[in-house]
Amino acid sequence: MTSLHLDDSILWKASPPRIPTAPEAPTMPLHPRGPPQLPPQMFTTAAQLLDLTDKKLVLVLRDGRKLIGVLRSWDQFANLVLQDTIERIFIEDIYADISRGIFLVRGENVLLLGEIDLDKDDYIPEPYRKASPEEVHALTVERNKNTRRSDKIRQAKLQALGFEAEHSGEILF
Repeated sequence: MTSLHLDDSILWKASPPRIPTAPEAPTMPLHPRGPPQLPPQMFTTAAQLLDLTDKKLVLVLRDGRKLIGVLRSWDQFANLVLQDTIERIFIEDIYADISRGIFLVRGENVLLLGEIDLDKDDYIPEPYRKASPEEVHALTVERNKNTRRSDKIRQAKLQALGFEAEHSGEILF
C-alpha cells in the first residue's frame, strides 16, 4: 500500500488524453436540467378524468357555484356531464341543496374539482345547518340588498374625494 502526499509528483501531472476506441453512447448528466418531469403514467390533460368517471364529485365553478354530482362523461376539453346533480348554496352558517338533474359544465368554467368520500358524505361540519332553499334564497336577497346599499355609500364617499366610480359592468348612457 502506498501513501500519497501533496508533494508527490503524481498529483501534479495531467492525466494523459483518453482516446476512445469505439463510438460511445452519449451519457446523461448527473443533474438533469430543466423542470422535473412527471412520470409517463400521470396524465396532465382531460384524460386524467378517466379515474373519476362514475364517481361522486364536487365542482366549484368560476362564478362561485358549487355542484355535487356523479361524473358520467367528459371530452378532450374537460367539458363534464354530471348526473343527479345538486347545487349547494351557502350563506352565513346555513346551506341548501337544489336539485339540478343532468348538468353539463363547460370545462373552462371549472375552478376546482374533487372526489367526495362517500363515507363522510353525510357528515355536516359543526357551524353549518341545512335549511330550505326558500330560506337561503331570502337571506341571499337580503345580503345582496345590503351589499348594494354599502357599495353606493362607499362609491359616494370615493367620488367626494375625487375618484371615479366603479360601474362593475353596468351600462351607463
